Amino acid sequence: MESTKKNTGLFWILFLLSVAGFFAVLYSPLGAYCSMVLPFNFTFFAKALDLM
Repeated sequence: MESTKKNTGLFWILFLLSVAGFFAVLYSPLGAYCSMVLPFNFTFFAKALDLM
């Protein structure tokens, strides 16, 4: 089976932006909605590590 290296730079950038968005929501007056950002964090992290 042939293994090719995938370009995951975009997913690393999206992961870092989603983490920044998580902390922005966490420390805003809408802090109770920080759990709505978590699926983006985990999905982009898994894609950046090429697990999905």
